[in-house]
Amino acid sequence: METDSAGPPGDGVLPARPEPQGALSIAGWQAPQNVKRSFQNIARIHPTVRVSRGDGPIVKLPLAEEKLGKLEVAKSSFTDPALTVRGVIHATNTDAVLVIHNGRILWEKYYNTMTAQSDHLLMSVSKTLVGTLAGALIDAGLLDASRQVCSYVPSLARSGYAGASVRDLLDMRSGIQFSEEYLDPNAEVRLLEEAIGWAPERGSIGPIGMYDFLLTLKAKGPHGGAFEYRSCETDVLGWVCEASGSAPLQQLLSEYVWSKLGAQQDLLMGVDQYGTGMFDGGFNTTLRDLARFGHVYVNGGRALTGKQVVSPAWIEDSFRQSDELFQAFAQSPGENLMPGGRYRNQIWFPNPTTNAAVALGIHGQMIYMDPAVKLVAVKLSSWPLPQDASKLFPTLRAFEAVARHLGSSA
Repeated sequence: METDSAGPPGDGVLPARPEPQGALSIAGWQAPQNVKRSFQNIARIHPTVRVSRGDGPIVKLPLAEEKLGKLEVAKSSFTDPALTVRGVIHATNTDAVLVIHNGRILWEKYYNTMTAQSDHLLMSVSKTLVGTLAGALIDAGLLDASRQVCSYVPSLARSGYAGASVRDLLDMRSGIQFSEEYLDPNAEVRLLEEAIGWAPERGSIGPIGMYDFLLTLKAKGPHGGAFEYRSCETDVLGWVCEASGSAPLQQLLSEYVWSKLGAQQDLLMGVDQYGTGMFDGGFNTTLRDLARFGHVYVNGGRALTGKQVVSPAWIEDSFRQSDELFQAFAQSPGENLMPGGRYRNQIWFPNPTTNAAVALGIHGQMIYMDPAVKLVAVKLSSWPLPQDASKLFPTLRAFEAVARHLGSSA
């Protein structure tokens, strides 16, 4: 299914629920003083669609509580303060945190009006959901990572994506010009928001919708080179998934992923003015459902329900270390601050020693997945700034400390 032309919102699109005067708005929802509230109320700001959880039973997460908060977190330098896991959580604008081990809850905390039923914006953790769908479609024989994207969406031949492969999208190694400088209002990542109606129209792009915006992107170099983090790669990947699966992404994601998890709630996906998904950063869900999803990556592709979401081969490919991936990451023009890291299948692998998979979103969203100890740690946050190394890396080290503790007590 190729969906080139823009049109009216499709069936199932829920318009943004109006807020009282002076409340959250498209103009101010990402302001530092507003993110704590807006990230728990995206449906009041933007139109959304639901990704059905299906009709199966909810998988319960048994409680096996441990006192993890006092675990010491390794310093990265002599100037780092001495911290505990609890200290890191308290110092990093946390809205909710959950640690599960072998599918059992060890530690769960909520802050800032969050509850176990609250939907929270995932930002770019959304990318890992789309990457997982791509893996499921590859497993089903509907998508081929080696094929060019234009073979699925012919109109992309008019863009800089001509000649790019699905694999280039999965690993963010296309040659597309796309700036991810969140504090630059003229960066493509911000122009995309204007195009889909998630930011006020300033006249530079206008409300043209997701698909038409992607067709404006140009190549700055050959495809298949260095890794460069670009949100547009996931948006094109979502479009390709829709074409290869012959259905809207919300339907495909429900069928192949979300309905298999035993989730407690539908997944919520923000959309543009035409009902197209904001695939790179628009998903919203609960803390526990995000942990149920993360369990797939520490359990050989199998959900807590016992259903296979992606194949063991996809999980193995995702966690595979190779000189090519290390080199592509090392050659990245961006400052990733993760020496020895790599990026594969819409997932970060920041530490080759632990080889844990990490789904990351700006303003502090994270799933930490370590199959060696069957650990999934989820953190939802409202950092004032989109990127903050002083909050990100202590959080990673905190979850590494939990993994070491579980490994030593096994």
